[in-house]
Amino acid sequence: MKTQNERLVWSVGSLSWWLVLLVALGIIFVGVRFILVPAAGAEGFGIGFSNVFDGDYGRIKGIRDIFSGLVLLPFLAMRMRRVAAWVFSSAIIIPLTDGMLVIGRNGWGDIAHWSIHWGTALYMIVVSVLLFRGAGDNRKS
Repeated sequence: MKTQNERLVWSVGSLSWWLVLLVALGIIFVGVRFILVPAAGAEGFGIGFSNVFDGDYGRIKGIRDIFSGLVLLPFLAMRMRRVAAWVFSSAIIIPLTDGMLVIGRNGWGDIAHWSIHWGTALYMIVVSVLLFRGAGDNRKS
C-alpha cells in the first residue's frame, strides 16, 4: 500500500524508460542512415528512389527522423514519464501512415516492409499503455 509521501520515479530502472529509449535511438539511426546513404534508407523504408534527385528527399526525411528521436531524449533525462507518454503516443501516427504509404505503393504483398512499420506502431501502442499506467516505475519515498 502506498503512503501519501511515496512517489513513483521513472528512470533507468523502469522498463518503459528503456523501451522509449530503444525507439528514440532506433529512429535516430534511421534518420542518420537516410542522410548518409539516402538510397539505402529508402530501400529499408520500403519505397525506393525512382531517380537520382530523390536523395534530397531522403535527407529531408532523415533530419525529421533524427528530430523525432531527439525530442524524446530530454523527457527521458528529466524523468518526465507523462510528457514522454503524450509525445510518444502522438508519434504512433508516423509508423501507421508509413505502413499505409508502403501498401499504397507496393501493395499488400510487400509484407516485409509494411509489417515493420505496423509492428513498430503496435510496439509503440504497448509502450504507450505502459507509460500511461506507470508500469515498471520505481518507488521512491
